[in-house]
This record gives sequence, structure tokens and C-alpha cells, in this order.
Amino acid sequence: MGERIAVIGAGVIGLSIAHELAAAGRRDVTVIADLAPLETTSAVAGAVWFPYAAERSAEVDAMLALSLRRFVAIAERPEAGVDLRDGIVVERAAAPDRSWTALLPAAPAAAADLPAGTTGMRTRAPLATMSQYLPWLQAECEALGVRFEHRRVDDPDALAGAFDVAVVAAGARGGALLGDDATVVPIRGQVVRVENPGVTTFVIDDEDPAGLTYVLPRRDCLVLGGTHEAGATSLEPDPAIEAGILARCAALVPAVAGMPILSRAVGLRPGRARLRIEEVPGRALRVIAAYGHGGSGMTLSWGTAARVAAMLAAP
Repeated sequence: MGERIAVIGAGVIGLSIAHELAAAGRRDVTVIADLAPLETTSAVAGAVWFPYAAERSAEVDAMLALSLRRFVAIAERPEAGVDLRDGIVVERAAAPDRSWTALLPAAPAAAADLPAGTTGMRTRAPLATMSQYLPWLQAECEALGVRFEHRRVDDPDALAGAFDVAVVAAGARGGALLGDDATVVPIRGQVVRVENPGVTTFVIDDEDPAGLTYVLPRRDCLVLGGTHEAGATSLEPDPAIEAGILARCAALVPAVAGMPILSRAVGLRPGRARLRIEEVPGRALRVIAAYGHGGSGMTLSWGTAARVAAMLAAP
């Protein structure tokens, strides 16, 4: 347990990995990042536990289940900022994918709660208020002895000598940082945060023909979204896109129409055909890649952390 471990990235994946390692008895864990947790894409995320834009496989399904169990347990700690919320998942396909219902409670939603001509399922899932959850998770890491360094790393090999292991949890930047993976595609996501008029149920309509649409009630706001723009990299909110988000969300949940805007944000999801959680050979120190989560970073965070911890525990 004496290895010196650097975790590159302070989003939800990096923080979860650092926590998992420290909780397992690793006494020399350092998170290195040029962005603080609340400056990362994780802070923009809708942060409801739901598989979105990520690999589907038996291995990933096991990670989903593990993460879900952890978030259900975390929700028992009010200070963490995670709540179990009732929600509706709108369906527009003739044969909708309901594989997620193997993990979450689910029942058909009432027609009155759905857009005309659609079906849907009602469920209950963890939803994190990221403005509270990320600082809480960082504080939990620090309480376990994890250190934090605010600086940019452009090559994990540069950490050799000071560290024995580097875990690359740098999101959309992961492939470029390692220099051996050009398959990562940034997926731009834009959201608007508005005052909550009393909405308590989340609604997700991934298949709205006008664009990705969701209404997510956090403790401090309603998060309205969104976009799925593969290859787009601008971090500036687009007023025209925002107008479309507001219109779609108001059509989906009329109570949100005209609510005061509190803030707006853009993040770049790390899109990849498959998760990359593996050893990276030929480096100056032991390197593990942990990125490519698409829109399921929060959803897969604890499962990812457990896989990385198991890899480092192996001889």
C-alpha cells in the first residue's frame, strides 16, 4: 500500500477514484488538476443516475449496479447532496430500450404525464446537486488523507520519480494527454439553470425530435437541458440553443415556462465507443486510463473507482 499514486483530473471520476483508493488503505494519493471540481464538466452534468451515451456491456452493467448501490447509500447522508427522486423517462421508439429497468424500480407512466403519442416509464433514481456533491466528495477525500495539487499535467510520464502510478481521469482530454488515443470525441452539452417553481419529479426525453430534453430538480435549482453535439468544443453558451432548450422544457413540463434564469453552463462529455479503463504499457511509470464515460460519468463513477482500485490491488 506504499505506492505513490497520482490521479489526474478532479471531476467526479477522479474524485471517486481517489476516494476509493484512500478508503482501501492507500496512504499516498494525490489528485492533480488544473480545474477545481466545480470548474469541471462534472459540475455541468445533469447528474441523475441513468445510463446515457456510454458503452453497454455486461461489465459496464455491473459497474452501473455498483454505482447505484453506492449512491443509494450516499443519499442517506443529507450533507452529500444526493437525493432519491421520482422521475419519468419518455419513450418514442416502437420497441424502447428498457434494459435499465433491471436495476431501477419501474412502472408505466400515466398518459397524462407524457407528451402526446409517447409512452414512458416512471422510476426513482439518485440525483446529485453537483454544487454540493462535488465539494462534499472532495472533503471526504481530504478527510481520508488525499492531497490536492492545482496544476496542469500534459504527460503522465512527467510524474515519474515523484509518483509510482498515474491514473488518467481527465475526461475529454484523456486521449490527448496519453497521446495514443484519437478516438475520444467531445460531446458538447449546454444547460440552463432556473428557479424551481416546485417541480419535484425529473423528466427525461432523450428522443425528442427537436433535441435532447430534460428537467432535473436539484436542491438549488432546476437544470434544463440539453444538447448532444458530437465534435463541438465551444464552452460559450449559445443564446439560440438556450432558447430551444427553454422552449422544449416548457413543452415537456409547463410549470418551468418563464422561470428566472439563475445561470447557464456548457461542458464537454468524453465520448468514446467503449470505456477505456486499462493499463497503458510503455510509460515511464505505471499508468491506468480511466475515461470515455460519455454522458454517464456520475452514473458510472463508483463502478469505475472500484475497477481501478481492483487493478491496483492485483499483483
